[in-house]
Amino acid sequence: MSAAIDDDKRKVTTHRLKEMKNRGEKISMLTAYDFSMASIIDQAGMDVILVGDSASNVMAGNITTLPLTLDQIIYHGTSVMKAVKRALVVIDMPFGTCSGNPERSLEAAIRIMKETGADTLKIEGGAEIIADIRKIIGAGIPVMGHLGLMPQSINKYGTYTVRAKEKAEAEKLISDALLLEEAGCYAITLEKIPASLAGEVSAKLSIPTIGIGAGANVDGQVLVMHDMLGLNKNFSPKFLRRYADLHSVITSAVQNYIKDIKDRSFPNEAESY
Repeated sequence: MSAAIDDDKRKVTTHRLKEMKNRGEKISMLTAYDFSMASIIDQAGMDVILVGDSASNVMAGNITTLPLTLDQIIYHGTSVMKAVKRALVVIDMPFGTCSGNPERSLEAAIRIMKETGADTLKIEGGAEIIADIRKIIGAGIPVMGHLGLMPQSINKYGTYTVRAKEKAEAEKLISDALLLEEAGCYAITLEKIPASLAGEVSAKLSIPTIGIGAGANVDGQVLVMHDMLGLNKNFSPKFLRRYADLHSVITSAVQNYIKDIKDRSFPNEAESY
């Protein structure tokens, strides 16, 4: 842990993220879904913890993020908030909770904020849902936007390939990013787009950009915890860097536990009352 992280125990806020962009300090962001892991990640010095709708995949075993419900994201968000002391906590609005009906979107947003105690929300989409985003921000709820590959729209895309490679889609992404900033978003996640485009968007915005598969010319990076820690062996996109192989570590530990039970070496006398 660096001295800077170790010495700075102040709560991370949306204002501090903008300060980090302005001074050129990169923003670290990682997902968490439960109390124990969120506590470790927060104490390690993470700037932002995302309670992502990726919980649908890595926690519930679904193929897409779409099945995750409002009740489920609130459950995960509440668990994470009980653990976090320093990081900014962002919670995804699940599929269908922010989709063109501003009043209903605000109701869902308020419920997440009230029941979890979260700091902010993240919402996928641009011009199509800008009225919803304005309504939520207008009620005093900070919003992080999300553009590029938007997993909640996977059935529309039909593929997880890189987005905005063509001129028209790239121009729309730039337009949407500027629109989100104008609407009051404090940051934008850019997922799986060309690095050059991500850099162009980041340069045009005064708010921070957080990339996942968007190259290095953004203001921060986010990964899914299970992928980064090597818990998930079946997902290896180009943008992923694994920092541990916990799949192997846990498998070995469990196998040793089984062996010790089978050969009667656990528990021993020192482990008995």
